[in-house]
Amino acid sequence: MTLRDILENVEGTLVQGSLDIDIENIVINSKLAKENVLFVAMVGLSVDAHKFIPSAYEQGCRAVITEHDTQCPEDMTAFRTASARDALAVMAANFYGHPAERLDMIGVTGTNGKTSSTYFIDSILRHCGRKSGVIGTVGITIDGIKQDIHITTSTTPDTLELNSIIKLMADRGCDSAVMEVSSHGLALKKTEGIRFKVGVFTNLTQDHLDFHKTMESYCEAKARLFTMCEYGIVNADDKWADSITKNASCHILTYSIDKPSDLQAKNIVYKMDRVLFTVNMKGRDIDFELMVPGRFSVYNALCAIGAAVVMGIPAEDIAAGIHEIHGVPGRIQNIKNDKGFNVIVDYAHTPDGLENIINSVREFTEKRIITVFGCGGDRDRTKRPIMGEIVARLSDYAIVTSDNPRSEEPSAILDEIEVGVKPVTDKYEMIVDRREAIKRAVAIAEKGDSVIIAGKGHEDYQILKDKTIHFDDTEVAKEALGEI
Repeated sequence: MTLRDILENVEGTLVQGSLDIDIENIVINSKLAKENVLFVAMVGLSVDAHKFIPSAYEQGCRAVITEHDTQCPEDMTAFRTASARDALAVMAANFYGHPAERLDMIGVTGTNGKTSSTYFIDSILRHCGRKSGVIGTVGITIDGIKQDIHITTSTTPDTLELNSIIKLMADRGCDSAVMEVSSHGLALKKTEGIRFKVGVFTNLTQDHLDFHKTMESYCEAKARLFTMCEYGIVNADDKWADSITKNASCHILTYSIDKPSDLQAKNIVYKMDRVLFTVNMKGRDIDFELMVPGRFSVYNALCAIGAAVVMGIPAEDIAAGIHEIHGVPGRIQNIKNDKGFNVIVDYAHTPDGLENIINSVREFTEKRIITVFGCGGDRDRTKRPIMGEIVARLSDYAIVTSDNPRSEEPSAILDEIEVGVKPVTDKYEMIVDRREAIKRAVAIAEKGDSVIIAGKGHEDYQILKDKTIHFDDTEVAKEALGEI
């Protein structure tokens, strides 16, 4: 493809060189820039990639997109645009042949529930005979099969990766794609230029304030999705719902448990391994049986139901698709054992997420709840004492431990969490080593108790200061169960 074709509808100026050169790939990492590759030099959050243009040139790269005046070698084509991020979204779509236009795109945004909601929607679609793909935190699936595709970010792939993955799904015969759309992804315009058939809002609670600074800014990022879709499915029970829909340009369908809405769950019956509820759909009461327990699971099911409704799927097929769901890796995942107590692994890593999982587990726990949790390093520090207070208040015993400490000192993170724990209870302990913390929780559990291991869920690694090691909460819990 020529550079001219790639730059179709991109505003900017050709500074030097020719647009009629062949381009085989587009990159934003200068280390990957070489002959016949277009290097997009962006001014990032911490690094200005323009300084890497000379090294890209040395590697054979002869085409670059810039955001400001910069000296380039004479035999290098340079095109300047006001925003490389905006330009990249258009270029990626051009380069991969606008793959999102070949699919019904469904985007799910919110602090908690994104992963489960995408899997719930995917289950309904596939039950109806549609072939769908899922893009999100636990990886990429096509027609329910996990793909061996590595993405550089954990939730929303960058614009180039995203278009590449959507093209793969379309080429494999998918007619729809369900993806998690993070606030970072929206703020950094990773999904810019994609027209979504459906946008879904799950909830908004404190997280990522290290990036967004304020809850208002965080909400504003999430709200962008609803200027990019045809239909918006919104949780009416969430206090930020009006802010999300204020500037929406789509048709809105609401769902709820407490407030009146278009799709309100009623007659809810919570059980240890499932939840039953009824939703009035177009004047008819439809009964649902979801094989994933918890109040928050009802919310995830409701937004999936809403997405299916606006896509024209019959109510009976929606109910059958919901019934076929049997959980998502690392989300309220019950580890079977013969010890007489529950061991549950969950991804909850925000104040609201922790409160949801503990309250849900409380509904079927006969005796004590023992919660193992920590907070990630190099992330929003303000939520650490808040999470500590929640666990101390709602659990019968707490074990504070490491999550992904990254560059921070693990014990210092635990100390900040303890600020919220100590005023509430003395029934807790601090164990820096996560493996030992999990073993301790399992060792002290008795018949009728529930052990919650929160924070990492599906992750099979732990990020330390100087390395990343293999670490899987489920594996460690099973080892601990085998030792007692």
